Amino acid sequence: MTTTAPDTHTNAAPAEGSQEWLPAADPAWLSLKSAAVRLQPLQAHDGSVPEQSDHALAAELVEQLVAGIEALTPRFPHDAEYLRLAVGDFRRWAATGFGVPDFLDSLVAFQPQLNRVDGLQHLVVFPMYTQNGSRDRLVEAVLVEVVWPDFVAELEAGAYSNKLFVPIRFLDFTPGYATNSAVLFPETVAMREVPTFTWGAIFADREAARFRRVLDAAVKVTNLELPADAAELVVDQGLAQETFVMWDLIHDRTHMRGDLPFDPFMIKQRMPFFLYSLEELRCDLTAFRESVKIEHDDAATPEARRHAKLVQYAVIFDRIFRFAITGTRVRNYDGLGGQLLFAWMHQHRVLHWTDTKLTIDWAEVPAVVSALGDAIDELYWRSIDRPKVAHWLAAYELVSGTVTPNPASVWAKGPDALPLAGTPREITDQVLDDEFPLSMFYEALEKKMRAVIESTAGITGETPLPGSTA
Repeated sequence: MTTTAPDTHTNAAPAEGSQEWLPAADPAWLSLKSAAVRLQPLQAHDGSVPEQSDHALAAELVEQLVAGIEALTPRFPHDAEYLRLAVGDFRRWAATGFGVPDFLDSLVAFQPQLNRVDGLQHLVVFPMYTQNGSRDRLVEAVLVEVVWPDFVAELEAGAYSNKLFVPIRFLDFTPGYATNSAVLFPETVAMREVPTFTWGAIFADREAARFRRVLDAAVKVTNLELPADAAELVVDQGLAQETFVMWDLIHDRTHMRGDLPFDPFMIKQRMPFFLYSLEELRCDLTAFRESVKIEHDDAATPEARRHAKLVQYAVIFDRIFRFAITGTRVRNYDGLGGQLLFAWMHQHRVLHWTDTKLTIDWAEVPAVVSALGDAIDELYWRSIDRPKVAHWLAAYELVSGTVTPNPASVWAKGPDALPLAGTPREITDQVLDDEFPLSMFYEALEKKMRAVIESTAGITGETPLPGSTA
């Protein structure tokens, strides 16, 4: 297992006799980061600097930021062309009056998916919004390191090809990433036109760190006894991080694979939020089912088989403990997916809440959880032959057959209560913001876990668990 890079994978080597270079402590990075932080309050929602009186300061900050990029460029020879164009994009933005920024040229040159090497570092600087963070396109800067263990490289080179997937971890970041955001996506960057996107990066260290913190608290609240290998995930950040890389590899590629009625993330359209719940859960349960196969595949490497078992734990625990009670109750599709998985396991009697203690029959879990994935796949397969609204109704039937709808729901009354002669938007508008409220179990769990969930904002792999001496 490799969680950190050997020296041959890092960037420009330090001078002979000097200490190892620490990117987050480099004066050029600290100056660049400071400039970005001071520039952000001057920017509007679209990334422009609207006040003429702020332009002189903005110009100084851009020059400070550019000087930092230029000083750091020798450390990132694999990104030299991107960083050169980023300098040009920043200077053009300043020279043209700080309108809506356009960083298309540098974005197209940034191609991290072409060099997935464990421990390889990148300096990323763009005006961009951060998903689950700020929706403003502010100048953000982040130092990252690729997480690409050998067993994941072997899986990706085989049956789980995903050329766009780039798992990374944080080294340092500006305030837009001191949030719940765990992705770095090119579509978030300010640009004049939308190119074909060739990569997507996920912060596996943040996913693993918040999972570990939430699971550590949840097992205490619910008196759950973890299997020994699952307990390792709580104490070992590197192990959890690699587990999430494997999960994300399979999840990410699944969005474009299978009998899809249509990919809701490729076509921007208003639709009932529970459809997004099913799509995200479908991808997670595909990762679960594929991991069951890998665990029992004698041809798989020992590391792949070990992590395959851990992926199964991660999917279940992240979904039922964190997803279900994170975020608001306004069209919370990930939350609903967590509720659905918990209720399905409970109603199929492999998860028990008895005598204020949560227990799980692990030997029976793979078949039961896989059956939920099969049910969603069947829904998708049949929906290819259905009109859109008929697919929506079938999806609602699948979800509401396990998770109890809001008593005030119009949808729960059946098709006759819906304005089926109206537009799809009018039908969608009948879905309540909280169409599937939390159960009594989750209402109680959320109150006990609220502070823990909130504490995971901005967390990284370097953040110790509460009470840890690390």
